[in-house]
Order: sequence, then C-alpha cells, then structure tokens
Amino acid sequence: MSEINLSANAAKALELIDTLTLLEAADLVKAMEEKYGVSAAAPVAMAAAAPAAAEEEAKDEFTVVLTGVGDKKIQVIKEIRAITSLGLKEAKELVESAPTSVKEGITKAEAEQIKAKLEEVGAIIDLK
Repeated sequence: MSEINLSANAAKALELIDTLTLLEAADLVKAMEEKYGVSAAAPVAMAAAAPAAAEEEAKDEFTVVLTGVGDKKIQVIKEIRAITSLGLKEAKELVESAPTSVKEGITKAEAEQIKAKLEEVGAIIDLK
C-alpha cells in the first residue's frame, strides 16, 4: 500500500481496522452506511446502473407482451379474458398468436400486476 499522509486519529483508526475479522469489518461498514447515509458500493457499478434506472423511471407507459403460453393454456385464456374483457374466441386467438401485446399504454404498477397474474398461470410475459 502506498504511503498516505494521515492524521494521528486516522492512523489509529486504520490500525484498529487492521485487527478486525472479516465479519467485524463487514459489520463496521454496514453501521457506517446506516449512520452516515452512504453506500460502500463501487461508484462505477452505480454509474452504469443509473442510466438504465433513469430510463425506466422516465418511462410512464408500458406494454404487457405475451411471449409464451406454457402448459396451462386454458388458464392463460381465462386470465386474458379477465384482463382484457375479450370474448372466448378473441382471447383464444390472442393466446395462440403469441408473441403479442396483451395490454398497451398502462402504468408500471398495472403492468406488473398483469404480469404477475399471467405468470401465476404459467404464461411467459415481457414488459416493454
């Protein structure tokens, strides 16, 4: 490690940290994060994740896309009917034409709710 000019208190703190076990050091980091409201996460990882998170937050309309039906086709058709208010024939055609949009221009919360319902009955869903 390169020589860094430290105050006497900082040097003592480093000496103390050198005596900690890995578990104790992890607890210290966690306590410092909570007390000072900071994160020890790598800044590079945060910077790389920020554009993707900002893009998703900025997006306010989502589309639920059925990409696969799974083993329970009848249950998927029933859920599609409940979600879209389509008739039996139309819902069956929608399910059989996967990949296809189930619902467009909806909020993220509604899209997540629909995704959960359809995945529960075995459908494969993407949100766009």
